[in-house]
Amino acid sequence: MTERPSAREVVALVSDDFSEIPYPERQSKPDGPLAWQGYDASRARAAERTGEQESVICGTARVEGTRAVLIAFEFGFLGGSLGERTGDRLEAAYTYAREHRLPVVPLVATGGSRMQEGMLALTQLQRVARQSALTREAGLPQIAVLRDPTTGGGWATLGAGADVILALPGAQVGFAGSRVRPPDADPSAYTAEAQVAAGAADAVVRPEELRRTLGMWLRLLTRRSVSAADTPTDGHTTEAAPVPAPLGTTDLPATGWDAVRRARSVERPRAAAYLDAYFTHRAAISGDRCGGVDPGMLCGFGERGGRTIAYAAQTGTATRPAGYRAATRLIRLAERLGIPVLTLVDTPGAASDAEAERQGAGAAIADLFTTVASARIPITTLLIGEGGSGGALALAAPGATYATPDSYFSVIAPELAAAILKRPREEVEATADQLRIRPQDLVELGVIAHPEGRSLP
Repeated sequence: MTERPSAREVVALVSDDFSEIPYPERQSKPDGPLAWQGYDASRARAAERTGEQESVICGTARVEGTRAVLIAFEFGFLGGSLGERTGDRLEAAYTYAREHRLPVVPLVATGGSRMQEGMLALTQLQRVARQSALTREAGLPQIAVLRDPTTGGGWATLGAGADVILALPGAQVGFAGSRVRPPDADPSAYTAEAQVAAGAADAVVRPEELRRTLGMWLRLLTRRSVSAADTPTDGHTTEAAPVPAPLGTTDLPATGWDAVRRARSVERPRAAAYLDAYFTHRAAISGDRCGGVDPGMLCGFGERGGRTIAYAAQTGTATRPAGYRAATRLIRLAERLGIPVLTLVDTPGAASDAEAERQGAGAAIADLFTTVASARIPITTLLIGEGGSGGALALAAPGATYATPDSYFSVIAPELAAAILKRPREEVEATADQLRIRPQDLVELGVIAHPEGRSLP
């Protein structure tokens, strides 16, 4: 078995010039608050073995040029467990981050709360959650790195509560540690890879790539116009994302059915092509944090012209509930950080199978509609393909939606409209014309701006 790296080795792996912040001094009773026999001796042995006085070290450092507060757990010190003095250090770290307007990076490796301190140890989770919430309200990003193991309350607060969650390959990650799971539990479910697949974490990152990846995330999430705390209620402090240039055909469709054929063509540029052309580089978030991932919704942050822009882009497939929840998560995070959002609409509609209903399709779409409608940061939308009913409209910004010449937007697909109206199949094309779904029709109706993705003169 490979020996786990120490807290200081992990800090050195990702950063330069680490400097610990001052820690509060707590007078400890003999053998701790519960007078647990032998507790003092256990702490002394842990200190001698690791060279640390507690299970976590906290300080500031530069990660690829961006200064941040790092919180690194020392698993060799009583399994990286959380006690009262751990809580003191964590609170001091978060307070320092807010006072100095710095992002927070927990490098987590913990088995959970410290049994020798009983409920006083467990309540440190409430304390940590409060500090994380205050930091979130201050508009400061939190990026967690999950090491081996990340279990118990450490996972349920510092880990799963972060804005972006990265994990090292093969790390044990889960609320239940290995000694408290059901005997028949599948161990593969408690891994970093499984958490990413379930939408509970964003990416697995190899150790040799961790510094670069973490540095990119820090640059993207700290390059914002204003802090959330300074954002006025009118929401006009952040410049809107520019509209992407159309990548496909430039002439307008002659008929409604022509617009449909163009939008459904396999030759038409898709979301990935638009994102690649738009951003210098980008980093993706993944999952809805509720057990689901929809590959048909691409979400993340990218750099364009020296600024950060968030994106949520449909890829042409029927969007699943997890996709809508991921887009909602993305927009809410961007709003907290004062970052503008670009959305790309391209879907025949929301997934309508029975499983989608069981996964809460209606609630997920409703939440996205509400999030877009109430956002205090600007959202720019480009329709790049199919705009299928409410499943597409949920991602569209009112008053700031544009369209490409190879797209259409419709209250319902022409085939389904004809079926509802009990029309024969040969009248589908005529129905498409009646629905007025061409880009130029949508401009005339006031639904979108100029069909080539530029504002009207």
